Amino acid sequence: MKICVAQIVSKKGKVQSNIENHLNWIHRAIQSKVDLIVFPELSITNYEPELAAELATDGDDRTFDPFQGISDKHKITIGIGMPIKVANGICISMLIFQPHLTRIIYSKKLLHSDEYPYFVSGENQPILQIKGKKVALGICYETLQRSHFLDAKEKGADIYMASVAKPDRGIDKAYLHFSAIAEEFKIPILMSNAVGYCDNFLSNGCSAVWNIQGELIGQLDESNQGLLIYDTETEAIDMKLYY
Repeated sequence: MKICVAQIVSKKGKVQSNIENHLNWIHRAIQSKVDLIVFPELSITNYEPELAAELATDGDDRTFDPFQGISDKHKITIGIGMPIKVANGICISMLIFQPHLTRIIYSKKLLHSDEYPYFVSGENQPILQIKGKKVALGICYETLQRSHFLDAKEKGADIYMASVAKPDRGIDKAYLHFSAIAEEFKIPILMSNAVGYCDNFLSNGCSAVWNIQGELIGQLDESNQGLLIYDTETEAIDMKLYY
């Protein structure tokens, strides 16, 4: 199985423009026969907490139907970031499109204290089943919390995918954490980070893959858009940068 993290620049609040950019990256991933692609945190709107109430939508919004169409046609699972309205507020969510299946919404369970004024916590933690592998998902802050990872392992996860928006200081912490967790639990970990300005910080890319020995086996740079593709059978890495 080939799984992929996308490292992209999203434009602040420009939903339609960002959708078009996502679709372009997905088509590039399809050319490499990718089975799963995950984008950074809140990638469709950019990570912009102060705009979340204005930009949030319902989980079944038809605006995102093109992603389902591509998923069905090319047999690719797609995870994109979007603020989603729920009964008690707004969640930091990932919309997940699987071939010929109903879309799934995964909403961040563990929020950073800075996010409490804008968002509420999600409840579910789906495990994706792709070509015999169980893939767990996490969104930014919660991916650094051991309890979140342990929950994924208890559900039988074979691979862990982190969708984040992090500056330099967050990247340094993530690299140490993911290396240690991957080695301890013998599970590959992939991280998709954004590049460019998000909210009040500069997101510094460096999307990466760690193998079951906790070794960093693939890494994108801190400023360019690209795809980082990992073959779960051979551990081969394919990096595609676009300047």
